[in-house]
Amino acid sequence: MDEFWLYLKLGFDHVLDWNAYDHILFLMVLVAAYTFEQSQKIIWLVTLFTVGHVLSLALSAYNVLRIDEDLIEFLIPVSIIFTALYNIITASHHKKKSKPIFLFFITFFFGLVHGFGFSSYFNMLAKGTDELLLMLTQFAIGLELAQLLVVFVVLFLGFLTQNILRRSKRDWILVISALVLGLTLPLLIENWWF
Repeated sequence: MDEFWLYLKLGFDHVLDWNAYDHILFLMVLVAAYTFEQSQKIIWLVTLFTVGHVLSLALSAYNVLRIDEDLIEFLIPVSIIFTALYNIITASHHKKKSKPIFLFFITFFFGLVHGFGFSSYFNMLAKGTDELLLMLTQFAIGLELAQLLVVFVVLFLGFLTQNILRRSKRDWILVISALVLGLTLPLLIENWWF
């Protein structure tokens, strides 16, 4: 039972680690255009991210696929920047009920990329274990719970901004996306791959 909590906590702390805040930045920009009424779609997006993340951990842990760490560290801020720019470009059109497949693709892609970014550390923990699938499942549960917590906070702040402070949804999306973009650009420069 202690191991269950260990890997669940590892997944939870992985999202909320302030030294690796790229996860939080991506979640902020991913859900900025949503409201509590769209919770079902948000949960699908978050779960899709978790699936991508755990899939890449599994591919790496089982020695199916390894990707250059420098490339991964570059692609992490790239995926955040793409999502922020997408929000900025489409901020006036967020009244539509449906979202393009692009958002689902970038969410899954970021999950894959971020999982590969964490794979070296995870592989070190999993080395020699017979319970890799169980470890991955426990980690995924912690990851999902932490992501839902971040999403709730962002949705709550969006609700306050739009309903209490009476700012438009467009303004909220633009401010959050610009803030995330500004915080991510140094990560991109620091991890420039070319």
